[in-house]
Amino acid sequence: MSLPPISLLDLAFVGEGETVRDALAGCVALARRAEAMNLRRIWYAEHHNIQTIASSATAVLIAHVAAHTERIRLGAGGIMLPNHAPLVIAEQFGTLAALHPDRIDLGLGRAPGTDQVTLQALRRTPSAAETFPQDLLELQGYLSGQTRIPGIHATPGKGTNVPLYVLGSSLFGAQLAAKLGLPYAFASHFAPAYLHQAVTLYRERFEPSDKLDRPHVIAGVNVIAADSQVEAQRQQQLRRRTFARSVFRQPGHELDEAQLDAILASPQGAQIDQMFVHTAMGPPDEVRAGLQRFQEHAGADELMVVLQAPTVQQRLHALELLGQAIG
Repeated sequence: MSLPPISLLDLAFVGEGETVRDALAGCVALARRAEAMNLRRIWYAEHHNIQTIASSATAVLIAHVAAHTERIRLGAGGIMLPNHAPLVIAEQFGTLAALHPDRIDLGLGRAPGTDQVTLQALRRTPSAAETFPQDLLELQGYLSGQTRIPGIHATPGKGTNVPLYVLGSSLFGAQLAAKLGLPYAFASHFAPAYLHQAVTLYRERFEPSDKLDRPHVIAGVNVIAADSQVEAQRQQQLRRRTFARSVFRQPGHELDEAQLDAILASPQGAQIDQMFVHTAMGPPDEVRAGLQRFQEHAGADELMVVLQAPTVQQRLHALELLGQAIG
């Protein structure tokens, strides 16, 4: 069974003993290798107040990686639109498109990408998500040059027609993407529950547009590629602990190992495991088999891989092994 096009979602993980600078340098190294492998695209996700993720200034990171690569598509997967004014995002991604023509994507989500306290620090409220469809259309107008706000234009941005993608982990995004005739990316790499329902709904209700004549589904999947299944399982356990430490930490207090053990042995730990249920892991032949099973399950037109290795060097090695798996 052949695989669909493969892309990467890079969260700019800051591993234990690494700095933010290390993580960002790793993004460039990863992108260069992905470009040499002819992967389709790399996306970076907007998250805030998470010590292990360095992609919060998403547009800035895209600009940096684009300046150090030549042709691979780069984009946001995604920008959390309720955190921003649509005009500002149009200007940011219009600038990127002007600097790097035909290389920039813009995936959009309606979640805050953070917790409620951090949302207040962003000067946003939960109600901002309620206008996501209208904000998306406003943004689309700025980028197409057909503004919906008389007299307001994005410069840069106007006429760049940066491709838009709707991101989601529920049925809301699927319905919106179908109605607007836009491609749809489902976050099954951490929120798998509604994958089948969302993809089915999107395909059934899709209305062709001047942007897309038929449905296009991108599905996220985790990959832990290693030289052996034993090493892959070791990395998986490290990733579980890192994720639990990030999610359940309290301000000013780091969880110790005993507290982590207790969390991972509790129902909360089972919830974490459920989030990563779609994971292809092991040496290249096992990774390929896992991706094939996921593709059959998801029915996606493109797979968005998240390399869950704990350090930059291990992610680079995992990318090499992924190349062997899909080559």
